[in-house]
Amino acid sequence: MADGLIEGITTSAFVGSAGTGKSQRAQLIASFVNADFIIDDGLVIHKGSIVCGKSAKSERNQISAIRRALFEFDDHRREVVSYFRSVAPCSVMVIATSDNMALKILKKLDLPAPQQIVHIEDVATPEEIVKARRERFGKGQHVIPVSHVLVRKNFAGKLVGQLRVFWKSKDKHEGEKTIVRPPFSFYGEVHIETEAIEQLASFIAGRTAQVVKVNEVKAVPGEEETLVIDLKLTVALGERNLVGVAALVKERIAASIRYFTGLDVKSVNVVIAEVVV
Repeated sequence: MADGLIEGITTSAFVGSAGTGKSQRAQLIASFVNADFIIDDGLVIHKGSIVCGKSAKSERNQISAIRRALFEFDDHRREVVSYFRSVAPCSVMVIATSDNMALKILKKLDLPAPQQIVHIEDVATPEEIVKARRERFGKGQHVIPVSHVLVRKNFAGKLVGQLRVFWKSKDKHEGEKTIVRPPFSFYGEVHIETEAIEQLASFIAGRTAQVVKVNEVKAVPGEEETLVIDLKLTVALGERNLVGVAALVKERIAASIRYFTGLDVKSVNVVIAEVVV
């Protein structure tokens, strides 16, 4: 639970649509607004170094990446909130694709609303934005305002190259950026129907040893954007006892749905309705 806004922290935001070159200019804008820290795609960055958080680009699918960037994973959010409480007072700049997203991230992290919002159109020409979009959507390349040495362990995709922006700084990583290609793309919005979740759960359960038939499956939204999945199965006697079969089904379904969709599965409830000898 939140303990209220963190005292002693001022915030600003750098806003622009996906692929318009925000991360490429992040450190320069941070210096302009006197920000000590940058929040970008789930990471907290200080002078070109990752000091806290986890990159959304470390996720294997788009949905997990979006949730990571919005700090919707509790352990991730708590880690970052705790860090900012320990370093206050300070100033923070959040990078976002819209004003609303910036406000949502700051609220999630118990940080105040931004005192200043800089839009990409304020600092980049239309030609530069078009070129940045071409790099993003044509080549699938993203820029992270962090040294390539520091980003390797935080990133799941392919490192493509490096950029270096020179200005006077004692920190050798402060002006460095890394070009990356994530294992997914940020094209459009994603919506998963409940029926798709149920079909996936049924498929996984039906291919589990000793499961003869999936009689019923139902996915129900739980608290705090979680899922509860209920199944009724017909099971054959075999190597595992009934409790063992149910436990295996629960484990496989929870792991599969988390991996393929990025959704948080609160519980999988298995009822063995029939036993076949």
